[in-house]
Amino acid sequence: MKEYDVYGIGNALVDTEFEVNEDFLKEQSIEKGCMTLLDRKGHQSLSKTLRQRYEVKTQSGGGSAGNSMYALTQFGGKAFYSCKVANDPVGEYFLKELGHNNIETSRHLKNTGISGQCLIMVTPDAERTMNTYLGVSADLSINEIDLEAAKKSEYVYIEGFLVSSDSARKAIMELKNCAKKSDVKVALTFSDPAVVTHFKDAIDDVLAGGVDLLFCNEEELKIWANSENFEQACSKMSTVAKQFAVTRGANGATLFDGSEYISIAPQRVTAVNTNGAGDMFAGAFLYGITQNLDFREAGNFASVASAQVVTQFGPRLKSIKHSELKVKVLKG
Repeated sequence: MKEYDVYGIGNALVDTEFEVNEDFLKEQSIEKGCMTLLDRKGHQSLSKTLRQRYEVKTQSGGGSAGNSMYALTQFGGKAFYSCKVANDPVGEYFLKELGHNNIETSRHLKNTGISGQCLIMVTPDAERTMNTYLGVSADLSINEIDLEAAKKSEYVYIEGFLVSSDSARKAIMELKNCAKKSDVKVALTFSDPAVVTHFKDAIDDVLAGGVDLLFCNEEELKIWANSENFEQACSKMSTVAKQFAVTRGANGATLFDGSEYISIAPQRVTAVNTNGAGDMFAGAFLYGITQNLDFREAGNFASVASAQVVTQFGPRLKSIKHSELKVKVLKG
């Protein structure tokens, strides 16, 4: 039996959410629905403008893989998370949130510099738009990876956002090679359409030799496959991923378990914020399959859980909500 269900690696970010109107994005020339990287000056300027015009809706520890590891541990799984933060209040806040939520991590992570932060703008249609200053996360390297912890895990889970950094890309390639040598399954998430659009070659480098499990949404899949035909795009994905899960918004999700395709019905809810939905789906799904659920059971559970996230502001549900979902979906 493995010590950890999942070893995750990703950008350590503190998320700050604002509810904005469409005109604001146009005025600021911000690409809607995607993640855009900012330098420190640009981030500070946008943060100042947002705070002058809108109230902060929520602030929490974030990052794609971080949110997924949070979900997994709140459902009862065991996770180890590697990241990079600075010795500043933002980094201290991020690490405290990991510890408070039973996510193990290396304790030598504090560095000089500034910790990563993400400004999340939510429009009335519930779409989330992210502008991110990576700070020291941009320099995540093999030094932040605990290969011994990875070897003790059932899965390693790699955040697609990391491919934007040369040092992080080298680190995740070493992590992937270590996992394969140690009989640890490799899971990857594309994370965002912008990642696949602007860093497709880097994504393909990570996919070289294949992965065991891949998470993406329908838009990301079609961009990666260079095809508007969903079935053709899935067929292409099956050549590099043994198994995969594609979220499809109002159309639910499509899973491939290695031999057959499985359709997961959508959940009918009133969405106010899509931030964190994909992260929750991956975290809940990983929890399910590491607790011996089959793909359909894990997919149904992940669908219900991710639907709950979009009904609120903030990418993470409260711990008690995870317990309620387990009782409702897995035992009820």
